[in-house]
Amino acid sequence: MKARLIAFALVAPIVLGACGTAKEPTAAPTTGKTVAAEAVAEIKAGEDRNDTDVMFLQMLAYHQKQGLEMTATAVKRAQSPELRTLAGAIQATEKDELEMIQSWLTGWGEDTVAGTAASLHADHGGLPGTGEAEIKALSTVKASEFDTAFLNLFLAHQHQAIEMSGIERTGGKNAEAKKFAERVRQSRQGEIQQMLKLMNG
Repeated sequence: MKARLIAFALVAPIVLGACGTAKEPTAAPTTGKTVAAEAVAEIKAGEDRNDTDVMFLQMLAYHQKQGLEMTATAVKRAQSPELRTLAGAIQATEKDELEMIQSWLTGWGEDTVAGTAASLHADHGGLPGTGEAEIKALSTVKASEFDTAFLNLFLAHQHQAIEMSGIERTGGKNAEAKKFAERVRQSRQGEIQQMLKLMNG
């Protein structure tokens, strides 16, 4: 695949602490490749947590639902077999991750996604995610232009996940959530490396 590398903007740092309210609790590296989730749905988080843990998971759930929508389109429309394979692998991993996220949040008695009201995210420039119009455009862009359009959009999207994981790793309290954030960081970095190789053909 010979797709021209187009510069993409990185999202501004996100501040989770001021976003939403969490209830007070009562009490492997991808080596550059996206791999199937390691039975992540079976991992238990425990009760120890803070607001950052809750908001990280809520915002990542919102973010991953968008990612699943984009990768579903890529599996159908990508012209490059390598990109279709990568999109399918990302989709499988993020589906399992999302199941785990929702299980943890439900167990904590929290909403499974972040509220989308602008007032809840005013302090950090909005709820991290990709514009709905941009996502929908992937279904209508010319077939010959799809791969480049998807890669540019999804590169920026996965950089957002890395930024969110960094805030959880430094500000979170729950041990499993922090480990998960590190897995997110590593897996998304691996995906980005693969996407850049595809873009540079």
